[in-house]
Amino acid sequence: MSQLLTTRQAEELHKSIIAYLTSTKLPSSAATLRQELGIGDSFDDATSKKYEGLLEKKWTSVVRLQKKIMDLESRNSNLQSELDSATPTSLSRRNQDPASWLPRSPARHTLQSHRSPVNCVAFHPIFSSLASGSEDTTLKIWDWELGELERTLKGHTKPVLSCDFGGPRGGTLLASCSSDLTIKLWDPSDEYKNIRTLPGHDHSVSAVRFVPSGAAGSPASGNLLVSASRDKTLRIWDVSTGYCVKTLRGHVDWVRDVAPSFDGRWLLSAGNDQTARLWDASSGEAKATFLGHEHVIECCVFAPAASYPHLATLAGVKKSPPPSSSGEYLATGSRDKSIKIWDSRGTLIKTLIGHDNWVRALVFHPGGKYLLSVSDDKTIRCWDLAQEGKCVKTIDDAHGHFVSCLRWAPGVMKGPVVNGSNGDAGGKGKDDPGGQETIRCVMATGSVDLNVRIFAS
Repeated sequence: MSQLLTTRQAEELHKSIIAYLTSTKLPSSAATLRQELGIGDSFDDATSKKYEGLLEKKWTSVVRLQKKIMDLESRNSNLQSELDSATPTSLSRRNQDPASWLPRSPARHTLQSHRSPVNCVAFHPIFSSLASGSEDTTLKIWDWELGELERTLKGHTKPVLSCDFGGPRGGTLLASCSSDLTIKLWDPSDEYKNIRTLPGHDHSVSAVRFVPSGAAGSPASGNLLVSASRDKTLRIWDVSTGYCVKTLRGHVDWVRDVAPSFDGRWLLSAGNDQTARLWDASSGEAKATFLGHEHVIECCVFAPAASYPHLATLAGVKKSPPPSSSGEYLATGSRDKSIKIWDSRGTLIKTLIGHDNWVRALVFHPGGKYLLSVSDDKTIRCWDLAQEGKCVKTIDDAHGHFVSCLRWAPGVMKGPVVNGSNGDAGGKGKDDPGGQETIRCVMATGSVDLNVRIFAS
């Protein structure tokens, strides 16, 4: 001890120990220590009072500093692994290039108003509006740029499970679905009035998505909506009439999620039967079944055309599919904690392992290079498709509880505005797969902690 401390520091420590022993009613130990150290009558009551509590203060401050050091070391380690994973070009372009932008902690806004877990979020294709749906039976409309609540929509009588913006050209609608067996359509241009309720499913409606339009062979002009349900079916609806125009049967259990391709030609669904299925949207025929997960599949998503070059390399294919071709690659996330990437024929390309709990939502980065996921392990993970799906970034404790949903803001159209964007980061213009869309570096997540968070550059 004498080697580490100066004479004065040692003396201070000894006096602190004696004061501590005296204050904790150990007079014999204090007297013995005083005798051994040769501290005589100079250590009176006033001195004892002066040093009382000093030892505890020093002790607790050391523990606090140790914790801070450990936190900083952990953060440093994460940043170092991020640096190690990044290529020199991506590092130099990261801040300038939206195609390389990844979300970072802390979130720009934490939106608080829901009284129960948040199940879904969806971006308006044009304005800075975000919808969120919750177990509290309401939808809330937020201004994500300002971080403010704009209004609360009441109408559902049970939890809201999914929502989406889209619809006919020039007439964006908000669709929501619920365990009350209904789908509701709300009109943002008329103060979000509930303009139509679509009954027909025989059990909870788990997911709802507008089917984009405009491509050759597209089944309709932005009027179609697809829903997935616990009644084991998918239904396609015409939002202008409210009629169900097609029912797709094939799943043998609860259908948890559905996603349309960027041109509306294909539909992808997944659920409790541990399969994902690819459907032709116009004929309703099942084209492929994806087998490989060992638990319920919670989410599914098509890859945007911008991802094709990376995924073709990952699949060992020399020539990448043309950008105009839709539904070429897709990803699924499961309660088996894994994410699987597939080609449209049902061939498994890659399994991404890293999450410690159920994978709840997926989104492809519109730049095409990354796949992002959220999970019940409270994290957001970013997987680099150019590095064989390596996890290059993890945002720990993105929320205080399970992260249930994730959406990327649709891009800003440079040319004429095209409606019907489904907010799933198609990465290209919906009328022209070549696209004139600029990437918006904004992402939203929702959680069981009742909060919605906005991650933005």
